Amino acid sequence: MRRQFSGLLDPIAAAFIGLGLRPNTMTLIGLVGNALGAAFLSQGHMTLGGILILAMGPFDALDGTMARMLGLPTRFGAFVDSVTDRWSEMLIFLGLLYFYLQSDAPHAWLYCLLVFVAMMGSVMVSYTKARAEALGFDCNVGVLTRFERYLVMAPALALNIPWLALWVIAVLANVTALQRTAYVRSQARKGSQELA
Repeated sequence: MRRQFSGLLDPIAAAFIGLGLRPNTMTLIGLVGNALGAAFLSQGHMTLGGILILAMGPFDALDGTMARMLGLPTRFGAFVDSVTDRWSEMLIFLGLLYFYLQSDAPHAWLYCLLVFVAMMGSVMVSYTKARAEALGFDCNVGVLTRFERYLVMAPALALNIPWLALWVIAVLANVTALQRTAYVRSQARKGSQELA
């Protein structure tokens, strides 16, 4: 997506660089903005929180673009970016969980369960990729990576239909983790056959 939108991102990144901002600053702005959005969600202000979270999305792309333009892309910078992405996502789930725990709606318990299952799937999508790549496997597969989860969650929150995003992520994030597990298993089996 960064490559496809480079014509749009590069001038914006250049403008932020001109203001004296650094890539890690953009990463932290995104994290703080998502944390604030999650705080709004926890109080039931879904649309306001969703709009803020939606606005933070471009920061995830701009930090990497700025690092490239400044000639500063490092493995540590990529690590910080990935870690803050996970924190941002977990904070959003935490905000929703807090809201539903305080809710007296008839099916609030179901939404709490959905938040947990969606969060579990999101963590496992990231973990399966990280663990597979650490072991030397390719793991770039799956129907709901972080970018797709963002495209599901942020607009749904802005439209005040968080339950829809939770259902989609709870199902498809776990499906993605299983897809990645099966994909790594197939590579491991192929490798064993080649050695035999």
